[in-house]
Amino acid sequence: MTAQPPPAASGSCLCGGIRYRVGGEPGAMVVCHCSRCRKANGSAFQAVVPIAAAAFELLEGAELLAGYESSPGVHRMFCRRCASPLYSRRDAMPETLRLRVGTLDTPLPAGPAMHIFVGSKADWYEIHDRAEQHPTRPGE
Repeated sequence: MTAQPPPAASGSCLCGGIRYRVGGEPGAMVVCHCSRCRKANGSAFQAVVPIAAAAFELLEGAELLAGYESSPGVHRMFCRRCASPLYSRRDAMPETLRLRVGTLDTPLPAGPAMHIFVGSKADWYEIHDRAEQHPTRPGE
């Protein structure tokens, strides 16, 4: 018997102008509390899963996809109509995208695996899960 590939996940931006599909298994969810992620999302943190860039398929809205280089070599991609953050990519890691899980329309199999940059998290937000916590990015 042949193993079945994992089902594709799908997602969209707030206005629905951009729709995408992701094949394959996403990596472990990481919740980032750094100030850039907080500002980019207007929230206490950003939740992402790494995915293979080759597994990301834009179904609709290519003309609406825009990007901003928030730091050298880091590009945050978003919908130019509704400003929904969709994913980020790094020049140094072109094979990987960091998908914003809030744009998924299909459920993820697991919650956060770790919180990073908790040393600079919003002082008004408390972490209430049991995922690992790191003051910066592990390995830095």
